[in-house]
Amino acid sequence: MRRRGALGEFNRGERTIVRRAAKIIGTIVLFALVAIGLAATIVPRFLDRIYYRGSPTDHFDGARFANPDGEDTGTPGGGRAGFLWRFLTGNDGRPVWPERVATATSRPAARVEGEHMVATWVGHATMLVQTRGLNILTDPVWADTAGPFGVGPKRVTAPGIALANLPKIDLIVVSHNHYDHMDLATLKTLWTRDQPRIVTSLGNDSVIRQAGVPATALDWGGRVALAPGVEVAVTRNHHWGSRWFTDRNRALWSSFVIRLPGGNVFFAGDTGMGDGRWPVEAAALGPVRLAILPIGAFRFQPGQMESGSHIGPVDAVEVDRLLGATRAIPIHWGTFHLSYEGRETPPALLAAATRCTGQTGFDAVPIGVPTAIPAYSPPAPRRGVTRAALLRCLDTPAVRALP
Repeated sequence: MRRRGALGEFNRGERTIVRRAAKIIGTIVLFALVAIGLAATIVPRFLDRIYYRGSPTDHFDGARFANPDGEDTGTPGGGRAGFLWRFLTGNDGRPVWPERVATATSRPAARVEGEHMVATWVGHATMLVQTRGLNILTDPVWADTAGPFGVGPKRVTAPGIALANLPKIDLIVVSHNHYDHMDLATLKTLWTRDQPRIVTSLGNDSVIRQAGVPATALDWGGRVALAPGVEVAVTRNHHWGSRWFTDRNRALWSSFVIRLPGGNVFFAGDTGMGDGRWPVEAAALGPVRLAILPIGAFRFQPGQMESGSHIGPVDAVEVDRLLGATRAIPIHWGTFHLSYEGRETPPALLAAATRCTGQTGFDAVPIGVPTAIPAYSPPAPRRGVTRAALLRCLDTPAVRALP
């Protein structure tokens, strides 16, 4: 009996411990729920930042920037919090990507002189362009993840050029402040080493200065001279900006035209199609020798061909046509798993789209492989294909099978 009583006392003690543990866990959960609820009203006041102050314009209301051609850049699938939660829990149904994809790496020449031009895709939106003795870098990101505090989509492909193997950089353009385009640690490293000229759009200089790095910030239409005959123009595109949940559109987004003798370089940054007039505005600044155009992160539901924030290949071929570029290189695919298309879907769909339109000179290049850009020549007349006709041409079993 004594043993049974002892056992009973043990069981009662164990049950007491379990109840206390459950109470503690319940309290923690309750406090967590309260904290989450408070975060919705308290945290934004601390995370919101005023990056820019200035007079209102057609795309700035005195506090936040906007797309003057209309807003369609909301987060897919019911808001940013829900999108982030589904991503973090792996419950968003996106196609599986490989964890790592082998890529080439190269050590570029120190300089490319004269009219020759060489472009090397480092990955995502980072491109090294070398010409006229200048080394130009777009949206440099060498981080392993695209997000704050190391949290976010992980890099699937190693950078095509090791950061230590980059030649001395003269010019960096930064299109906006999303983490997959603005990597403060990389900018700090490059500034410390090379002191390049950094050009961005309004408000982003404030973010970059957080890393102790100076930048020149201009509004759409602004220009800055870099060298005789070389000028950087900040041009319109269709996107949005944020580093946190609550500083949305406190800084401006942009594309760039780098004006050069012998033909310009156009870098689209990160963009949706919007009204589709921004490529025409860029082309008005002079002939485009090289266009660097995004084609990925466009699908958030089966069969989708674009989102408000991101053009896919269907719209990218029209952007290329409007620019009249001699050579176009697709970017913004295959490096960070940002959306719901398969990793190889963007270049495969681009190849199908250019077959439908008859365009040439716009095809994928490998990461880390230098690509010689031909001299500018006026493009042959390109017959415009309506979007509806292009989608009919793409309505094939092969395209429909692309995840």
